[in-house]
Amino acid sequence: MPVSPRSPAAASDRLRRRADFLRVAAKGRKAATHGLVLQALPRNDQAAARIGFTVTKKIGNAVVRNRARRRLKEAARLELTQHPLSGVDLVLIGREATGARDFLDLRDDFRRALRKAGVGLEVPAS
Repeated sequence: MPVSPRSPAAASDRLRRRADFLRVAAKGRKAATHGLVLQALPRNDQAAARIGFTVTKKIGNAVVRNRARRRLKEAARLELTQHPLSGVDLVLIGREATGARDFLDLRDDFRRALRKAGVGLEVPAS
């Protein structure tokens, strides 16, 4: 199944089940930044990183939550396209600042959260 250039990951690379989100929250590492919270749980394989997105109702109405979720998806798509990760499950949680934060700062928040969680971005050898 081809992946469109706008999708953050193939359908098989997404976390969708509540049990997966709860497993990452219970056993994974957590890193908070101004624009997002990242939860990361290493897996025992080298398959592509699986990623899930969530924004709670505390953030705002459906329009506000969906905008925040779309921004998280795009930031993750751009970063993971440049620096793919493998063997990890990630959950990105939107914060109140996610919707209004400058997009470059949001991408920087994602990179910083990955480093804080000990996942790090794979940098290709030069």
